Amino acid sequence: MSAACKTILECIGEDPHREGLLKTPLRWAKALLYMCQGYDKRPEDVTNGAVFHENHSEMVVVRNIDIHSLCEHHMVPFTGRVHIGYIPNGKILGLSKLARIAELYARRLQVQERLTRQIADAIVETVEPLGVAVVVECTHFCMVMRGVQKTGALTTTSSVRGCFESNSKTRAEFFSIIQGNGVTMC
Repeated sequence: MSAACKTILECIGEDPHREGLLKTPLRWAKALLYMCQGYDKRPEDVTNGAVFHENHSEMVVVRNIDIHSLCEHHMVPFTGRVHIGYIPNGKILGLSKLARIAELYARRLQVQERLTRQIADAIVETVEPLGVAVVVECTHFCMVMRGVQKTGALTTTSSVRGCFESNSKTRAEFFSIIQGNGVTMC
């Protein structure tokens, strides 16, 4: 990977032997491996057995999970937040594991639409809930730094399964919660 980076530097008109760039190929290779570490993991690797039998049948929502990924079309970052809700069916998942599942799929070359589906599907496979809803909101640097250069553009995708798909009231409750309108704190 380092040799490939040196070639890329030369192709864009840089001198890979310049002092400031001497260690860049190795740093770039390490960074890319870190940003794409999701290929080496499966949901069961990151949930680490944190599935618990619990008689809870109300909605569980974790909002504002920060994610960072690389667009597979340009290998440029997109960054944003994931909101996950599910209704347990006898099993719950440790809350941090929802964030870990989101991170697992974000750490691959991605399109936001697939990322959203993969998170929902992994939760379905892991705890077999009555339903799952996932919303991903991101800024894509391929739209900010090149092309149309629209810095304020935000892309929102959603994926719903089970009762979130079949019951509009349940789906509406989830969307109300992630918008900050659904729960009043005492």
